[in-house]
Amino acid sequence: MIRCRAFCVLLMSCLLHANGISSHQVAAEVRLPSVFADHMVIQQQRPIRVWGWAEPGEAVSVAIGESQASATADKLGQWEATLPAMDASKQSHQITVNGSTSITLKDVLIGEVWVCSGQSNMAWTVQSSDNAAEEIANANHPLIRHITVPRKFAVLPQDDFQGSWQVCSPSTVGGFTAAGYFMGRTLNEKLDIPIGLINSSWGGTRIDPWTSLEGWSSEDSLKSIHQSALLHTPNTSQHRERIAQHVETTQAWLDAAKQSLANQAAVPAQPPFPAEIAPYQNHQDPTVLYNAMIHPIERFPIRGAIWYQGESNHNEGMLYRDKMQALLHGWRERWGQGDFPFYFVQIAPYQYGTEDPTILARFWEAQEAAAKTIPNVGMVVINDVGNVKNIHPTNKQAVGKRLAQLALKNDYGFEDIVAVSPQFESLRTEGNQLVVKFSNAGGGLKTRDGKSPTHFEIIGASSGGFHEATATIQGDSVVLQSDRVKEPVAFRFAWNKIAEPNLAGGTGLPVGAVRGGEVPSFVNRLPLDDYKLVYDLDLNKLGSKIQYDVDQSESVDKFSRVAYLVELVTEAGDTKSIFVSMDAFTDDASQLGVPTVDSKAMFQSKVQSVVVQSNSNGTVESSELKAANLEFWPHNYGAPNGAKVKGASSSVYDFGDAPSDPVNGYGSMQVHDTEGKKTLFAINSWRSGKNADVGIGNSPGKNTDWTFAKNASDYPSKRLRVFVK
Repeated sequence: MIRCRAFCVLLMSCLLHANGISSHQVAAEVRLPSVFADHMVIQQQRPIRVWGWAEPGEAVSVAIGESQASATADKLGQWEATLPAMDASKQSHQITVNGSTSITLKDVLIGEVWVCSGQSNMAWTVQSSDNAAEEIANANHPLIRHITVPRKFAVLPQDDFQGSWQVCSPSTVGGFTAAGYFMGRTLNEKLDIPIGLINSSWGGTRIDPWTSLEGWSSEDSLKSIHQSALLHTPNTSQHRERIAQHVETTQAWLDAAKQSLANQAAVPAQPPFPAEIAPYQNHQDPTVLYNAMIHPIERFPIRGAIWYQGESNHNEGMLYRDKMQALLHGWRERWGQGDFPFYFVQIAPYQYGTEDPTILARFWEAQEAAAKTIPNVGMVVINDVGNVKNIHPTNKQAVGKRLAQLALKNDYGFEDIVAVSPQFESLRTEGNQLVVKFSNAGGGLKTRDGKSPTHFEIIGASSGGFHEATATIQGDSVVLQSDRVKEPVAFRFAWNKIAEPNLAGGTGLPVGAVRGGEVPSFVNRLPLDDYKLVYDLDLNKLGSKIQYDVDQSESVDKFSRVAYLVELVTEAGDTKSIFVSMDAFTDDASQLGVPTVDSKAMFQSKVQSVVVQSNSNGTVESSELKAANLEFWPHNYGAPNGAKVKGASSSVYDFGDAPSDPVNGYGSMQVHDTEGKKTLFAINSWRSGKNADVGIGNSPGKNTDWTFAKNASDYPSKRLRVFVK
């Protein structure tokens, strides 16, 4: 009997937790959530909302100083009382809560409360930051208080967490959020009032789990995530409807199974539980961190929130702006404080492996777009205090100070503070120069090292891509020019994942990554004026005989460079293009096209001075590859690395294959980045027509050089052009 009772209690506890109901709600004594505790800070100048649990129908009174309010617990045992707003002060208060039992909260301060959320750079502690020993030793700031929300996730909104407020001192500050603490310390110094920091962060997390169901519903681009979250969340009508369908299907199976058993017939397979409605199981799933780590505090009045997150979403480009909009919509809707201040950190430069170096730049652009388009949102730039070899910059003092400057200017009346980095304002052309003007220049632009501005690039028609620009500061503008760009039309700045530019405003705030102007299309920006077209081939015409649309090989005499332009257009209209130029590897123009038997082209050789330009993330754009090779032949070929190409495989088709008989065989037209172990482009098995192999970059299949891909029909439009210089 005792075991049965214990099991029932455990079962009830599990059921309550699964449905977002706290065990407080079934307890008779008066209880408060953990955010109400000794040493807490209450937001000034806002009604003081206090809530908790008691016996259903029980009267509860709450008092602070001379103010008192009362409430009655509802049928679930929940109650809430509201006391008048109070101004900030250094005076310590007590809050008393009386019902069937009494609670006294001691050392309560009235001041400014900020939520600190995000991933590891917000979770990063003072003890792991620069000058940690000195910072900790000097941390005698009893007016700063800190509480940490434990790292937990939940499929349904929770109403409490386990935590306690800590008074800032050398013995406690080491575990505080560093970005939050250094912001709070600056605010405390400037305002001379208490500061409360609620640290709700979890390293490595995406923005998705921090976003509520309401948030996901606010953006059209995120509808698929919202619909999926509705199905996965147990208390939604969508989930219940699908569960009911599954129950009905399962019941039908049970009936059929019983009948089969009775008839000694084979029992049909049981219908599986639908994966699309299984409750979330991972802390990275949408809504689950909001449920466990934000929902419990969203009734607690705050001044605003700071956010340091993005590394785990950094490859999403402009979609991240929409996700930030969704996050904030959900938080603000539930907090009920309107568009409360929200300040965030633009993530720092970092060497994200071998990925396209512009992916992070496009993410920075999305973060800036969020700051410009979402009301009452600000962003701090930190490309001057990062570490490209460490995703966790340890100079959190600068981060916190810059966040504080935003709050001081926007929320606390310090109007003279320059809190925002210089912003791109306009672009104009003056002859062969571009003039980039910035706003918020803080009295004029400058560089931190006194040298010319770095990391500016410009582009023009037929310039062959972006080129490094010479930059000169003129007040709040930068003048750009390059001998390699005769008629510049666009620029980009710090457009690389490891860019640490030196340009700043007059107050020292760094300029963030930005681009402007209208970039010519990929083909229009190629240096084709320097080249003569030899061959033009519609790859839809591949077959046993190659029929060029243009063949000027007989008119070509001497040439020093050869270039290949391959363009592939998908059904969706997406275009992948690559332009590969190299020193001439033959003096016979008839051998530059598709290496047919008639052309007598057969090259398995290194090529020199190879320059690559591409709009495909699967390739590497480089001023000059260190090592490259050709595999041009009409033969069959095998995987064994007969030519002993360094780094090539002998078991899969790649950049080190071996031609074999017959001569009029499968056929290979491939150019490779040998050192990078990448196929630049491939046109194989052209005799197969629509089943030929074509590709830019490495194939995602087993054979990186597209051998046996048979994918030519994936591209309704495809073209090869061959040039000489």
